[in-house]
Amino acid sequence: MQREDMKDLLWFLEVAREQSFTKAAAALGTSQSTLSYTIKQLEARLGVRLLTRTTRSVATTEAGERLFQSLAPRFQQIEADLAALVAFREKPSGTVRLTLSDHALQTTVWPKLSRVLSDYPDIRLELYSDNGMSNIVEERFDAGVRLGESVDKDMIAVRISPDWRLRAVASPEYFTKHGIPTTPQDLVGHVCINMRQATWGGFYSWEFEKDGRELRVRVDGQLSFNSSITQVEAALEGYGIAYVPENLVEEHLAVGRLRAVLDDWSQPFTGYHLYYPSRRQMSPAMTVIVEALRHRS
Repeated sequence: MQREDMKDLLWFLEVAREQSFTKAAAALGTSQSTLSYTIKQLEARLGVRLLTRTTRSVATTEAGERLFQSLAPRFQQIEADLAALVAFREKPSGTVRLTLSDHALQTTVWPKLSRVLSDYPDIRLELYSDNGMSNIVEERFDAGVRLGESVDKDMIAVRISPDWRLRAVASPEYFTKHGIPTTPQDLVGHVCINMRQATWGGFYSWEFEKDGRELRVRVDGQLSFNSSITQVEAALEGYGIAYVPENLVEEHLAVGRLRAVLDDWSQPFTGYHLYYPSRRQMSPAMTVIVEALRHRS
């Protein structure tokens, strides 16, 4: 069937439905003469008469009625499928994949998203916990979460958390046994709990700053993790000093299970940001995620 036949068949269906060239032409936005000519051409190509015309009415022939009964439900189904497709485009649905650290997941992302996902049952969310620096384009993530200062310039970045800082903490029993460091350099002589960075394969150098002076200290100890949460657990059990996000240890500090040191050297970071490629058009599902995570001070 030629492509133009599809249009001609649609026009035939409209005439058969309306039983009037005048009404059908108005509905189709064309002239009555053009519509009549088109139907005649269709009949000529098919080699069968489809409509019986009188000065007052139009009716389908036996062949025309058979064609109408066959085609009408099929085109109605196509129209319904197209309408459903438009609704799918406008309705938040589909899968959104995010890469983020365990700390961002536990303290920022999940608390916010868990409150809205029940309202959008057609959104599927994949949260990949990774403390490295994943390339979201190459690894086919929709977005990632990083500290604002770590987001590449060519990405769109949306702040999703307030600023926060790391704090050096250990159990009171540890400090009783090993003493208290008073400068970042003192950490070299202490047992510390390391964080391995997946992207570079090495250990995180603890970053400190005071009065404009910046220091990076490479620490050593018996244990290393790639999770801030397990670092806190190890510190609580007395395995050494951990340098971890403040909001993971606030309750422990308040009741004395942990003690913080070098607070005057611990400066805030620029908070977590959701980032994604600037050239990518956001789906309705992604829009829901972005707005749910957006930080509102």
